[in-house]
Amino acid sequence: MSTTKKRNISVLGPNTFTGIKLKEPAVYAAGVPAVKVALQHAFKEMGVIKSLSTLSHMNQKDGFDCPGCAWPDPDKPSKLGEYCENGVKALAEEATNKQVDSDFFAKYSVEELSHWSDYHIGKSGRLIQPMILRSDSIHYKPISWRDAYTLIAQELHQLNSPDEGVFYTSGRSSNEAAFLYGLFVRAFGTNNMPDCSNMCHESSGVALGETLGIGKGSVKLKDFEKAEVIMVIGQNPGTNHPRMLTALQKCKENGGKIISVNPLEEAGLIRFKNPQEVKGVLSSGTRLTDIHLQVKINQDVSLLKLIIKKLAIADKERGNVFDHKFIETYTSGYSALLKDIEHYSEEELLELSGVTETLIDKAVELLAGNNKIIICWAMGLTQHKNGVENIKECVNLLLLKGSLGKPGAGTCPVRGHSNVQGDRTVGIMHHVSPTLNESIEKTFGFTPPDKEGLDTVHAIEAMHNGKAKVFIALGGNFLSAASDTEYTAEALQNCDLTVNISTKLNRTHLVTGKTALILPTLGRSELDEKDGKPRFFTVENSMGKVHQSKGLLKPASENLKSEPEIIGGIADAYFNGAHPVDWKTLSEDYELIREKIGHVIKGFDNVNNRSKGSGFYLPNNTRDLDFGKLPNQRAQFSICGLPEHKIKENEFILMTIRSHDQFNTTIYGLDDRYRGIYNERRIVLMNVKDMNTYDLKRLDVINLISCYDNKERKAANFLVVPYSIPQGNLAAYFPETNVLVPYNHFADKSHTPISKSIIVQIEKV
Repeated sequence: MSTTKKRNISVLGPNTFTGIKLKEPAVYAAGVPAVKVALQHAFKEMGVIKSLSTLSHMNQKDGFDCPGCAWPDPDKPSKLGEYCENGVKALAEEATNKQVDSDFFAKYSVEELSHWSDYHIGKSGRLIQPMILRSDSIHYKPISWRDAYTLIAQELHQLNSPDEGVFYTSGRSSNEAAFLYGLFVRAFGTNNMPDCSNMCHESSGVALGETLGIGKGSVKLKDFEKAEVIMVIGQNPGTNHPRMLTALQKCKENGGKIISVNPLEEAGLIRFKNPQEVKGVLSSGTRLTDIHLQVKINQDVSLLKLIIKKLAIADKERGNVFDHKFIETYTSGYSALLKDIEHYSEEELLELSGVTETLIDKAVELLAGNNKIIICWAMGLTQHKNGVENIKECVNLLLLKGSLGKPGAGTCPVRGHSNVQGDRTVGIMHHVSPTLNESIEKTFGFTPPDKEGLDTVHAIEAMHNGKAKVFIALGGNFLSAASDTEYTAEALQNCDLTVNISTKLNRTHLVTGKTALILPTLGRSELDEKDGKPRFFTVENSMGKVHQSKGLLKPASENLKSEPEIIGGIADAYFNGAHPVDWKTLSEDYELIREKIGHVIKGFDNVNNRSKGSGFYLPNNTRDLDFGKLPNQRAQFSICGLPEHKIKENEFILMTIRSHDQFNTTIYGLDDRYRGIYNERRIVLMNVKDMNTYDLKRLDVINLISCYDNKERKAANFLVVPYSIPQGNLAAYFPETNVLVPYNHFADKSHTPISKSIIVQIEKV
């Protein structure tokens, strides 16, 4: 009988510096430097021939979908390649020639590996065989697939209730894998399906669902060419969704205007040099932002209320500013909204926003004279206590202008991982959908559970309290992605078993339950065959289009299995034939999975054929101006309060941000080229006036401290970098600063962590 060994694990990794170099922030995005850096990453990880041959198939109709972001592909992808710098980096990470095998784990214990940086861990290579970390060991050792499935089945059977299991999903998974995973979890008997969207765009889904009747955006890619005004709020497309810059460029070339709203002025919204065009290489590029509103962190509602208030005055004075026919025909709550706006003075809203009135007036005039308006947003709006209301205020503006259901207008939440929206569409959710349950029962012959499950933050709490004992992750790096890193680590370590279905090594493989399994899976770019015949997956982009994805590379190992096959193996071992679903057969036949998806999920009929080529759009009631499921069968105006931050004199509001050399928690390198920061991640961006107030000089070392519910959390050793950011505001990279985010402070309704508005103090070292 084995005994549990207390492991000496570093939850946060090293807090040492790597040799910072500072330059002036960039004044444009992409161009030749982006091409150069991208190819350097690819050639280093994959080699020249493999890189070039694989890139020619990424985001092409007969190829595979980029393993990075969810930005849609144009109907006619560029012959030069439909990918960006960070897409190339994402591919290079997945298709690297480096491998993590049994010899690697024999050489390095989880204790030693945990003291490596996230960057160092991620650069180790591809996982190529199933591994087990037993309770009495500090080294992973090989295990057969059969034994791994049996162990998982045994642990699941030993639970006192299905609700003691937690089943997490990352947005990288395909529709087929996500659907099968959700089906198994429901057959197992729980709705404990936390999803990565809980930590990012859950606020968008809640807000859009309550106001417009669907938790997705309404625009298509072509709408960007027809838009008169595009507002980009709380988003940095130059780093997080670089291909979006091409769409913004087309808007500008067609006479459209762009308003950016963000505490930082990002290079990707200043100027864009399109590397696929001669002028993008030889000229100064395209100026993107016409008006930049440098709002204080989480004062977007204050700013939007002021804009709406000024628009209302203009409408009253000269008319034709609001679309009254649209408002009367399609909306509810207009009078209440105008009455609420009267409660706020322009002076109060102006001071809260931190933006100069001259710039706001310019934005108001631009919005007043146009109605083909798109509002785009990302984590800068969603990850706050009032994240849902941030998005609702955006919807208010669009409804007032009648900017929905027409070309060049609508909502555009810009999703992160490439199929995070598809995962939710095909059933990954902790909420109970009676309609979905009914369809599952009719199609598969079992009754799904009708008790609401746990989202991410409450799953962490359940594991920490011993109420959940088995954690299974379909992709992702749960520990590094979640809030309150040390608390989340304790939660995982409390589990009897943690299982990670993964392509690459990450910190969650090192901070584990008493027993841990790593189950290696095929990457998006790898050839997936059954009996010598290629199989393809489907994914949904951030604009609701479903299309196929088919890899071509020789798999990193013959011992890899696809995600559906792994899920089917677990399910088959658990039920052992005593269930209406033939899990093994279903998991190996992707066409059959898609056929079943078509039976269960609205809009997926004939998906096997329709997903080929350019794919197809799923139904979207907002595009059709059909609000029949909402109260009074109308789109809803919302009364949104101002954010409440009780800031003491010695406190700041910190937002976590990405470096240009990362995607989500994957660290590609140590450079943040656009912000002029090289070879270092432990930095904090700070206003020069604040630095003077606290007697800080450039590259002084400070600690960041948050204190919620009388519990102190500390992120140690950060270098102060002077930057153009509003006074009283700070910015630093995640996951290094996730340790400061309390697990139990999150957005109302959506439960999204407050990662973009953390109240902190600074401590000089």
